[in-house]
Amino acid sequence: MALARIGVANYIFIPMDEKQINHLKAYGLAYWILKSDNEVDWLLNYRGGSFMCKYNPKIQNELVVRGISFEVISDAQANSIIVEIASPAVNYDLMKLEKYPPIAVYSPKTKQPWDDAVTLVLTYAEIPYDVIFDDEVLQGNLPKYDWLHLHHEDFTGQYGKFFGNYANMPWYIEQQKESEATARNNGFHKVSQMKLAVAKRIKEFVAGGGFLFAMCSATDSYDIAMAAEGIDICERMYDGDAADQHAQEKLNYENSFAFTDFRLSRDPYQYEFSDIDNNAVERGLRQDNDYFTIFEFSAKWDPIPSMLTQNHTRVIKGFYGQTTGFKKHLIKSDVTIMGENKEIREAKYLHGVFGKGFWTFYGGHDPEDYQHQVGEEPTDLNLHPNSAGYRLILNNILFPAAKKKKQKT
Repeated sequence: MALARIGVANYIFIPMDEKQINHLKAYGLAYWILKSDNEVDWLLNYRGGSFMCKYNPKIQNELVVRGISFEVISDAQANSIIVEIASPAVNYDLMKLEKYPPIAVYSPKTKQPWDDAVTLVLTYAEIPYDVIFDDEVLQGNLPKYDWLHLHHEDFTGQYGKFFGNYANMPWYIEQQKESEATARNNGFHKVSQMKLAVAKRIKEFVAGGGFLFAMCSATDSYDIAMAAEGIDICERMYDGDAADQHAQEKLNYENSFAFTDFRLSRDPYQYEFSDIDNNAVERGLRQDNDYFTIFEFSAKWDPIPSMLTQNHTRVIKGFYGQTTGFKKHLIKSDVTIMGENKEIREAKYLHGVFGKGFWTFYGGHDPEDYQHQVGEEPTDLNLHPNSAGYRLILNNILFPAAKKKKQKT
């Protein structure tokens, strides 16, 4: 790259199409720029959702160190891109990112026998985050953050319904003891009561303008817990007494974000919370034919789902989780479906608005591990720097930075 050209350059362009050698690190770099009190332009639908910023030698050096593809361009070239994007004839838009969003990950402090895709990609992309759990939520710490992630969690108080397969495993026994102790310390008689209180605090966080991102079992278990407020849906092995036999008829679907008219799984040994999730038998797919498609939205008229679906491909490999995908007929009518497998009528990627805030549900456990098993080694993202499935997670990370601009105008 000619030094003379760099000397007159005014902008750095970070492509996010097939020309990018490390898509995941590029998101981390965008976050780093924001944290350095500089702005980033997110070019929606333009070359895979590329980034552009004012030239700064420190930013250029950081791009080189992190191994991210970029171009140093002139002011005239940058203006040409901006003019092209502004044209009503194309489905592009420019979204200004101004302030980095403080991030919290809801996760137990003790070691779990599974990894979390979001913490994996945050670490790989070098995006800082705080780990918080029940104590911090109940102490009122959520307003410190703009973005909250929930992953392999059970808000119903049934410990993931792992009892049938793992009741005698040391990690399961320890998890139950720890949860019960935390509930007592916070004045609750049952873990389910504490988890409901936590879920309600999270709902207040979203209503006040927070952004909630959930994957795997945190999606449906959250909505089920909210719909079952004041109803005992836990059998004896989970909370010491029998579940309410009329729980199904008492559910209040108005309390949930995404799902309605679902039916609870009453069998305490079944590895499902309800019929929201498409299980393996119902799906009838194999790894070689399991894909879902993300939709392309109007960047100028629907900027929020456009931001959340930026990618270099529209067809993404499917992947399992305790909650893999959502039956479309159980999704509320006001929810935006951003990704689905049409052949089996399964939604994979959902978004909605609540109060002043937003939420996104993403089915599955790990976008680069088709069927992750308890106790397996975590995914090495050095082997997947261009993962389209992981890009969807990172789109959600940057969204609150743009949301603040939108609220000002």
